[in-house]
Amino acid sequence: RDVIALCSEAYGQDLESYCQHVGRGRHVLGMLDRRLVAHAMWVTRFLQPNGMKRLLTAYVELVATSPEFRGRGFATRLMERVRSRLHGFEIAALSSTGTTLYDRLGWEDWCGDLYIRTVDGLQPTPAERIKILRLPKTPRDLDLATDLSAEWRPGELW
Repeated sequence: RDVIALCSEAYGQDLESYCQHVGRGRHVLGMLDRRLVAHAMWVTRFLQPNGMKRLLTAYVELVATSPEFRGRGFATRLMERVRSRLHGFEIAALSSTGTTLYDRLGWEDWCGDLYIRTVDGLQPTPAERIKILRLPKTPRDLDLATDLSAEWRPGELW
């Protein structure tokens, strides 16, 4: 409940149903004097660049800092902690809304078209944008300009 309250406050909307759809994941908490002030998590997904196998993906969700604690480095430290715990994953990804935090930490914009894999085929998602983070197991020939797909999920697709 504390995580949902923090994320809802940080995003300015009720995220309880979003949290139910995103499912269980691994959480990293930012605490100050036993108070939750920041949060990040990742769930397992499978992103597939065109012409390549599906990549075991740490998909980062709900990166949030309480508004009164923004600008103090909590999100940076959480994202560094997330990165340090992604052993075994081939890539990390997230949907971002214009923050420079991720750019500073080495995340790259995916430039190709995005799709969701459904039982009826690939569904284009032209309004969506994601960033990826290369990890030690990321294929060296990964081309950020090719098409990329993810499996369908309830709620927000990306």
